[in-house]
This record gives sequence, structure tokens and C-alpha cells, in this order.
Amino acid sequence: MSYVHPYQDAEFVLRHLVDLDALCETAGLDEINTDLAVAVLEEAAKLGSDVLAPLNWTGDQAGVSLGENGVQEAPGFKEAYQQFAEGGWMSLTADEEFGGQNLPNALSTAVTEIWNSANMSFALCPLLSQGAMESLKHHGSTELQNAYLPKMIAGDWPGTMNLTEPDAGTDLAAVKTKAVRNGDSYLISGQKIYITWGDHQMTDNIVHLVLARLPDAPAGVKGISLFIVPKFKLDEAGEPGERNAAHCILLEHKLGIHASPTCVMEFNDAEGYLIGEENNGLSYMFTMMNHARQAVGLQGLAISERAYQQAVTFAKDRVQGTRRDGSRIPIIQHPDVRRMLMVMKSSTEAMRALALTASAEIDRTNYAKDAEVEAAHAQRVELYTPIIKGWLTELGLEMTSLGVQVHGGMGFIEETGAAQHYRDARILPIYEGTNGIQALDFIGRKMLSNQGEVLQSLLDDMGETLTELRATAGLHSSLDCFFTEALDAGIEARNYVLEQAAQDRNLPGSVSYNFMMLFGYLAGGWVMVQSAMKAQLLLAAGESDPEFLKAKIMTSQFYCEHLLPRGKACLNAVLAGNSTMMDMPEEQF
Repeated sequence: MSYVHPYQDAEFVLRHLVDLDALCETAGLDEINTDLAVAVLEEAAKLGSDVLAPLNWTGDQAGVSLGENGVQEAPGFKEAYQQFAEGGWMSLTADEEFGGQNLPNALSTAVTEIWNSANMSFALCPLLSQGAMESLKHHGSTELQNAYLPKMIAGDWPGTMNLTEPDAGTDLAAVKTKAVRNGDSYLISGQKIYITWGDHQMTDNIVHLVLARLPDAPAGVKGISLFIVPKFKLDEAGEPGERNAAHCILLEHKLGIHASPTCVMEFNDAEGYLIGEENNGLSYMFTMMNHARQAVGLQGLAISERAYQQAVTFAKDRVQGTRRDGSRIPIIQHPDVRRMLMVMKSSTEAMRALALTASAEIDRTNYAKDAEVEAAHAQRVELYTPIIKGWLTELGLEMTSLGVQVHGGMGFIEETGAAQHYRDARILPIYEGTNGIQALDFIGRKMLSNQGEVLQSLLDDMGETLTELRATAGLHSSLDCFFTEALDAGIEARNYVLEQAAQDRNLPGSVSYNFMMLFGYLAGGWVMVQSAMKAQLLLAAGESDPEFLKAKIMTSQFYCEHLLPRGKACLNAVLAGNSTMMDMPEEQF
């Protein structure tokens, strides 16, 4: 159950697909390049493999507990977190003004994959902290930023996100947590559920970001405000002092991620501090949520990589069947096992390429020197976000299931560890907005709201890649054939929804999931075709590792032949419309 960072693939994507060197040059990051990124990844891999990965299984078995002093994390996690914080890993993309390293988001994304592959329960703590830091950075006052950001960036004070309540899940308009003005602060009272890493003993403070409603606030989502509620109030020196009235009163018992405490939090006149303006909290929280959504998509990739590595090791060691000469046959030589492993390998590579491509768009947005260019990249980021969160997590669930299947009956036995990856992956399509919500966001806000212009821009870029593919010698014709078919399916789906949505208000919601998945498979095919072309050119030039490049071409071809056709099936489901599902009487369900 060990973990080894797939450094060659990460470097290939950063160097040849993302073109990190050119990105950094354009951004004016003169001291940052792909060689530096590889060195950073090597150091992160050591912490991931040597420290975090061994705690994954033990943390799952031990879990967490709630006692008189609050939540006690799994054994070894506190020491691991201290190493994580001391290594400066929370500070990668943060502003230098507050102690950050100002590194590109694409590099941080590649590093974050390591934490999640090594130990997803552990990685959820810094994941939420990153989102809280983003929200505070963009919307907090200078006073709040100076008080909290340096400590959060240093890893001393992790952050949490407190949205959900017993009666308010996706429907945040139903939030009942109250905020009452109390001089320069507010008194926060209410209960929040599903709060990841809501309490622990790993640090001397925790920074909760809490949605609450003022007594005179407008109804609905327009009346929600966002507050910082620290576990310990700060004294005059800015250090943790008096205990605040924010406590974990119950731990959720979950299917997976057992070493990540998921808390029911109770706020009883807890002292809080307003972020930004009153009644604008939801828009501020979306800064945090959008960051978290891409990060959760990355978890789909990360858990797939971990499951794949374990499945490959098992398949090479496990023998089933005997040859005529009496020698035994490792199951990796069986065609159906190879099919499953190739699905896992090619899907994981497609997910990695797409995740890093999407994260690089955030960098291009942040470093754009022209307003029009910035807007175009920002639109692409918005378009990518539901695909990254939705498609990658759906694939993550499928890949971890295949990991169990490769193990056969042993995969169903907890001691092998394969089942843990499947259990851990099951939350991914649910939290940070279910994938149904992501699909609605993709088809509605990201497509219909602009009459498909932003999506058409992506399709145009894919069309240019197809032209380049046809001019690249030495690649199998199946890449052209299947990518063309998938691209045509994407174009047809876009046009169909644009034409029919105005006539049938239920159509977008009915076809949105298949619409999102179609573009997930298509986007995955797009980056794999690009990967194959880059690999072929490098191979012809005699550059890089030829065996790696040959394998990259084969996985790209396999993806196009076996995964891209799923896009056509998604198109057929989209074109089938919604009459059957919407006409069924409720009592017949």
C-alpha cells in the first residue's frame, strides 16, 4: 500500500502541455521554471511517500474521537502536520506580502495531487485552508488579513468552511445561523454540519469561516453574511487567548475518509468578525467554494492514481492459472485485467493533464496584463470548474471500483487496502456541490447564460488541435477517427441544447449530467491527443525517455479508442430529451 509520485507524467504535462516555462516568463516570474517545479515536486513526494502515505491505512483504521478537550486526530497526524507546516507547503501560491512564495497555481496543483494520493484524509485539512485563505485574501479587511493570513499561510492556523446546516444543504437560502452586532464584532449562534476538520489538536488555533444571517437581513441568499470565527480569540499580541464559543458537539460516522474529522459545530454567541460587507457573504464564500471544487476534482485524480498503483502491484504479484510447463501466470498477463489497468492508467493520465491545464488557466487569468485577455481566461476557468469537479470525481469513483475488481475477492477484504480507496472516493461526487449541481452550473451559467459562446471557444480550440493532429506523422489513425467523432458529438450537443432549452424549461436540468460528462470525456480526449502529438514529436527528435514517450502514445490511443466513445453515448442520452423521466407519475416511482 505504498505510494510513489508519478513524476515523469507530472513533468511531461507541466513542461509540454502547460508549457510552464512560457507561462512563468509571461507572468514575470523570472526565477521560476519547470526545472524548479520538478525539484519542488521531488521534495513534496518525499513527504507524501515517507510520512503521509504510511498514515493512510492506520488513520482509516484508528479514525478520530471526541472527548472533553475536543476532537482527537488519528495517531501520527499531528507530527505529520507539523512537518507539512514547517516545510512551507501551505505557502506555495500565497502572496509574498503575507509570507507566501508566490508560485504558480499549476505547480501548487501538481503538489496537491501528492498530498491527496498519499493521504486524502490528511489533505482535506490544507485543502479547506487554501480556500479560506483565498476568500480572506480577496474580501477581508486589511486588519483581518494582517491578523490571520500570515498564520494561515505559515500553516499555523488552518481554516474551515461552515455552510451546511441540518435544514440548509445546497439551499443556502435556508441558513438559520444568527449574527448579532456587538460593537466591532458579532455574536454568532447556530449549528453547522459536515464541517471537515472542524476541530483537532494539531494546531493552537483554527479559523472558521461561517455563513450567518443578521436579524434585519433580506430574505434568501441575499441576506447571508460571512464571518471569521476563531477557535481561540486573539489577545493583544495577536496570539490565541480566550476560548471562543465554537465547539464540535458530534462527529459524523462516515463511509470513508475516517481520519478526517467531520464535525457538527455549535456556535453559542461565539465572537465573529465580518468579512467584507454585510449580506454579501454568499459571493465571498463562492471564492472559497470555486477553489474547493477544482481541488475536489483533483482528489478524483489523486485517489485514482493511488488505486491504480496498488492494482498494478497486485496484478504483477498475484498468480492465477498454470501454463503447460507448470509455470504460474501473473494476472497482469490476462487480457481483461490489462483492460482494467489500461482504463485506469489512461483515465488517470487524462485527468492529470486536464487538471493541470485548468489550473494553468487560473495563472493566466491572474497574470494577464490585458483586461480582455484576463476576461477570456477567467471565462475558461469558469467553464472548466464544473467539468473538473464533476467528471474527475465520477471517474475517480469508477477507477477505485476497478481497483477493487483487479484484486478480485481480495479487493473486498479490508486488509488489502483497495476497499479504502473506493470508500474514500465515494464522497467526491457529493461534497462541494453534488455533481448534479455541477452539471446544472455547466449547462446553465457556463453555457446557456452566454448562448454557448464560451463553450464554442473551447470547441474551436479543440478543432485547431484536430487540424494539428492530422498534420502529425506517425500516429495511429484511431486518434483522428475517435477524436473527430467526439468533437462532432460535442458540437451537436451544444447546438441541440441551445435550440431546445427555450422551448422546454425542464430540458437543461434533465440532460445536464450527460451533457457535462460528454464534455468531460471530450476534454480528456483533447488533452490526450495533445499528449500523443507532443510525445511523437519528442520521440522523433530523440528527446526525453523513449520508453515513457511510447507508453504515453499508447495510453492516449487507448483512451481515444475506449473512453472517447462514451461521449457519443452521452450525446444519445442528451438527444433523447426528458419526456420519459418527466412524464412518469410520482406515485409510480
